[in-house]
Amino acid sequence: MAKVLESVDQRTQLVGENRLELLLFRINSTQLFAINVFKVREVVKLPPLNALPGSHQHVAGVANIRGVSIPVINLKGAIGFKPMEMTADCNLIITEYNRTIQGFLVGKVEHIVNMTWSDILPPPKTAGANNYLTAITRLEEKNMNQLVSIIDVEKVLAEIIAYDTDLSDGVLDDDLVDHMQGQHILVVDDSGTARRQVKETLCPLGIEITEVQDGLQALRLLQSWSREGIDVNKKLLMVITDAEMPEMDGYKLTNEIRSDDKLKDLYVVLNTSLSGNFNNAMAEKVGCNKFISKFQPDMLVTLVQDRLKDRLTNG
Repeated sequence: MAKVLESVDQRTQLVGENRLELLLFRINSTQLFAINVFKVREVVKLPPLNALPGSHQHVAGVANIRGVSIPVINLKGAIGFKPMEMTADCNLIITEYNRTIQGFLVGKVEHIVNMTWSDILPPPKTAGANNYLTAITRLEEKNMNQLVSIIDVEKVLAEIIAYDTDLSDGVLDDDLVDHMQGQHILVVDDSGTARRQVKETLCPLGIEITEVQDGLQALRLLQSWSREGIDVNKKLLMVITDAEMPEMDGYKLTNEIRSDDKLKDLYVVLNTSLSGNFNNAMAEKVGCNKFISKFQPDMLVTLVQDRLKDRLTNG
């Protein structure tokens, strides 16, 4: 099973070219689900689990993987189905999100597919606001023509691990509080949970938020403002964008912004659940001003304050 992911390091070249790879798996016999390979550390057969008293109902227990204790989430139960029964056929997808490691209990793990973000579409509106998908796509292979549902893992984790938007003492600069009123930030993220986390952190400080769900929507909005004669650089304090999004990812969005004479000076922050030095390198390659991992309220507010200080000093 580890061979499924053994060449993951070689796939980093796909990012920045509006491409991604999805790990396909099943939690029931009829539907096909997926998550981005870059968030997957490894896939293993389900090991014995230790009970975790007092844990969330969808935490199946704790696995010991090479001396590391990893909480295991019953993904089928977490996204609204009857929880999966643990059998010898089950697998564990070990992932890293927002600098935390967790395992997802799933059934059969299929294989990895190479896609373009233009092939990835938002869930249909008929799915409702409470669905657990960030996107869908259709897989057409020689023996398969099937809809693939891409899991909103950030929503799953937010419902299991409570996040706190309270700031630590000393983070908020009292000298900047008045200056934050009316500052405007564009937030670009396909996860409603991620957008809400940013809004709940920044809106109480008086910052105005405009939100869109993918890079293409963001680019079109910025270009429409520019065509209307709006100085986008003055209108926006910054653009905060996710890396992975349907139709156009955050790397491609940043590259498009830097290629537009009227937008190229925008301050762009890559805010992603992907971790590691790779993201710093990619952010620098495409011209992002900063990279931060989700979800860190203190770091987010510090970043906004530093940008505001620079604007007040240098215009």
